[in-house]
Amino acid sequence: MIPTLESERLVLRGWRKEDFPAQAAFLADEKRTRYSGGPKSEWEGWTAFAAMLGEWVLNGYGRFAVQLKKTGSVVGVVGLWHPSYIDEPELAWGLYAGFEGRGYAVEAARRVQVWAAHDLGLPPLMSFIHPENLPSQAVAKRLGARPLPPTTLCGKAVLRFRHRLPA
Repeated sequence: MIPTLESERLVLRGWRKEDFPAQAAFLADEKRTRYSGGPKSEWEGWTAFAAMLGEWVLNGYGRFAVQLKKTGSVVGVVGLWHPSYIDEPELAWGLYAGFEGRGYAVEAARRVQVWAAHDLGLPPLMSFIHPENLPSQAVAKRLGARPLPPTTLCGKAVLRFRHRLPA
């Protein structure tokens, strides 16, 4: 069962089939995906969308749809990504076009940090960020994350950030 989490302006909830068109547009957007493997076809987008739900079954946690309380619009994705080839879950986020610069990524990620620490008992989370992805680096810094030595992920160089446990 995917929990529903709330923050001041956001609801973090499980994905619904009707969320797919917005997520597919996000995954097909070259600008939005340039740091995470590039744009995906509709078929590849559906596979990735379904995989997000599968993570919940396999790991007991995963990524949430980020929904605005005020309008009900889904504006992005946030949560824990933990494939078998990394040692610990990553705190990951992404916003749909037109929803950047309003603090949604930071607000959603903070709420996930609290849930991960208090409900799941996880230690401080980490995030992988492409060296050229300055907006995501800014989110990590606003969250209070500290940089760790760079590493590789799927054969590509990435920056790594360690988050603090929430109060």
